[in-house]
Amino acid sequence: MRVLFAGTPAVAVPSLDALVQAGFEVVAVLTRPDAPLGRKRVLTPSPVATRAAELGIKVIHAAKVDADVTAQIAATAPDVAAIVAYGGLIPRPALDIPRHGWINLHFSLLPAWRGAAPVQRAIIAGDDVSGAVTFRLEEGLDTGPVFGTLTETVGPDDTAGILLERLSHSGAVLLTQTLSAVDSGRAVAVPQQGEVSLAPKLGIDDGRLDWRQPALALGRRARGVTPEPGAWTSLDGQRVKVEPVLLRPDAAALQPGQLALDGKSVLVGTGSHPVELTRIQPSGKKMMSAADWARGQATLESVVFE
Repeated sequence: MRVLFAGTPAVAVPSLDALVQAGFEVVAVLTRPDAPLGRKRVLTPSPVATRAAELGIKVIHAAKVDADVTAQIAATAPDVAAIVAYGGLIPRPALDIPRHGWINLHFSLLPAWRGAAPVQRAIIAGDDVSGAVTFRLEEGLDTGPVFGTLTETVGPDDTAGILLERLSHSGAVLLTQTLSAVDSGRAVAVPQQGEVSLAPKLGIDDGRLDWRQPALALGRRARGVTPEPGAWTSLDGQRVKVEPVLLRPDAAALQPGQLALDGKSVLVGTGSHPVELTRIQPSGKKMMSAADWARGQATLESVVFE
């Protein structure tokens, strides 16, 4: 089959590689435009665009699939379109181009966590099991019938980045298998069943740690927003980034946001038992170990996170 591949971030690259390695003819890649990265805001191609260039595949850059982009897609004459975290809506005129439609690899067990941040929301919610599905893309938000499913246990130390990395590789296999079944006429799409939940894109405010919450909820949130948008707290009116915390039910109770040393460990009080800081990045400085940061504080016990 002639395949149009749509994707943008690094999590989509394994799927592109898998389709090429499986022998599909990837006729073009649809990806978001170059974006400014780093402190110098240098315009940088998306990871999918970079990989497509390495593979010698035509790249269509588009923030929005308008009439012009739809015409470019039609010119590639795809039999099917595979989409993995492209980051934009596909309107009806473009959906109708491939004879086998658009097949989406989505990193949740639909209909749970429809939307842009399924893995992040699943970790924050405390789900024990996550996964991925392939489904037929429709105009509704992740509403189409499902071709295939895989499950993945959410480990106690999994951040969103770690879990997405695993799912990107297992999901690439699932996507390739689904397209092979579509090509041979064996694919069967089954309507979604179960409780619907939504996973809207995370913003900076989603990463703020509210120390009045129980330790378990704080730990889940910190892992769910790592690496993006990142967990943070306030100290003296400035935002301080923190990496995922460790649960310390053995430690003596502290007031929410209150800091204390336990040997070399830096503890923070929560709405239940304390948590242990691992790494911290004060405003204007580099990420460092919590112990190194604590040594720079005159009196740690007087420090309170807001």
